Amino acid sequence: MLQAHIRPIVAGIAKAVAARFAFLHRHTEALTQAAARAKFDTRNWTPELLKQLEWRRFEELCVAYYQALGFTTHLSGAGADGSVDIVLQAQDSEQPFSVARCKAWDAYRVGTKSVKELRASATAAKIPDAVLLTSGRFTQEAINLAGKENIEMIDGTGLLDKMAALPPEKSAALLKFATTGDFLTPTCPRCSIKMISRQSTKGGRSFWGCRNYPQCKQTIFSSAPG
Repeated sequence: MLQAHIRPIVAGIAKAVAARFAFLHRHTEALTQAAARAKFDTRNWTPELLKQLEWRRFEELCVAYYQALGFTTHLSGAGADGSVDIVLQAQDSEQPFSVARCKAWDAYRVGTKSVKELRASATAAKIPDAVLLTSGRFTQEAINLAGKENIEMIDGTGLLDKMAALPPEKSAALLKFATTGDFLTPTCPRCSIKMISRQSTKGGRSFWGCRNYPQCKQTIFSSAPG
């Protein structure tokens, strides 16, 4: 009889503890994001700021950039990393004239594999021209191959130059769009929700994992805080 009275009390305590831990986790995440954002002057574009944009925000920035140029855009397909093709059309045309693909910085230069994949995608869509953008840099081999495949290459420095060449109000709008809210935490390619920082059981390596784990086991190993 006594146990029947104690059981609800214990359950209530456990629920309160779980809620407290959940609050502390959210608070810690907020502090981590605030500290990370504090390292950047979001009033101006810098190469480091561009590199720190999570992959989905960088992709959205590229879409917004082409829209600022006056092009009509729509998204097509999705790669294993969640990346999509940005199909570009002039406003007075119904036919696409180019397709763009974005590769966010991941500590390595973008190589020939991305060039080959973009050329295959553009050829399948019967679009002759293509653009590959990255917030980082390309390997020389990728640049050489792109020249043969009629693919324009825009690295992080080149993209910053292009955005700076826009009318000031459009350039400022792109900066505000890119740095609003949580622009640092990666988005899960499968679930389209923000990931959380985890540590591997072996070696303690930090990585980004999906909040829906174990239903979703997507991981990203770049730039996860320890």
